[in-house]
Amino acid sequence: MYAITIPEPGGPEALVWTEVPDPVPAEGEVLVEVVASAVNRADLLQRQGLYSPPPGASPYPGLECSGRIAALGPGVSGWAVGDEVCALLAGGGYAEKVAVPAGQLLPVPEGLDVRQAAALPEVTCTVWSNVFMIAHLRPGETLLVHGGSSGIGTMAIQLAKAVGAKVAVTAGTKEKLDHCAELGADVLINYREQDFVEEIQQATAGAGADVILDNMGAKYLDRNVRALAVNGRLAIIGLQGGVQGELNINTLLRKQAAITATSLRARPLGEKAAIVAAVREHVWPLISAGHVRPVVDRELPMSDAATAHRVLDESGHVGKVLLVAP
Repeated sequence: MYAITIPEPGGPEALVWTEVPDPVPAEGEVLVEVVASAVNRADLLQRQGLYSPPPGASPYPGLECSGRIAALGPGVSGWAVGDEVCALLAGGGYAEKVAVPAGQLLPVPEGLDVRQAAALPEVTCTVWSNVFMIAHLRPGETLLVHGGSSGIGTMAIQLAKAVGAKVAVTAGTKEKLDHCAELGADVLINYREQDFVEEIQQATAGAGADVILDNMGAKYLDRNVRALAVNGRLAIIGLQGGVQGELNINTLLRKQAAITATSLRARPLGEKAAIVAAVREHVWPLISAGHVRPVVDRELPMSDAATAHRVLDESGHVGKVLLVAP
């Protein structure tokens, strides 16, 4: 098969489409013939040599894919060759084939084609696990999403609205904020021109955000805590703004607030399987009913992954960028 490899870390040009050995499904795994994968910022870090795959994972980038089951490994039940699926991966999505633990498979939702489904696993699992399973967003509460026009952000807006929450977002252009509004965002904040702490306080009559989904890390840490409501929950899922920041713990205490930080890739298989099962139970019906949809900015040939990485490097997209296998 062919896959995107990274012979040496570097810029987008470091991604090389080349022939590699076919994967073989191990105990509890299935082999998926990949139709499409999606690009995540973690892939950009891996390309730069800053985010290595977990031990035993595929060395190729790609944290999600869609396709058809080509073979079942030993001990797999409940799936059949030919099933159309999408999958959460620890790596290997930028390839024509990938071996996937069966617990990380999802059926393609009704109403979507198999290619579109590649845009779902990483965002649905990230949002559902952090915003709902950990931060317990409830109807009537306010969710602040940083990077509202990203793949994660566009899914977070839709899921929060589907459960009856109010949604505020930050983004860097009017065009991106307009896309967020189309998905249901109630409060639109241009982070280049507005202070999101002040805007959240104004939008909530001084109460603050009950849950904040943050992709920035250190840069926003202090302001995020100031923007939280009493009993608020800050869920950190990215470090685009750095890894070390100062925090006024007294503010955290006064608000009786909580800060969590998670990643999907390195979690044990059992935890990933539990998240995938929860997504299938709670999110898949919303997608099948048309209440939630993947937002795809563009599709590119998988062999041209370098162009896709440049799009993300420049933040010139809304939603997901897909890589389509030959």
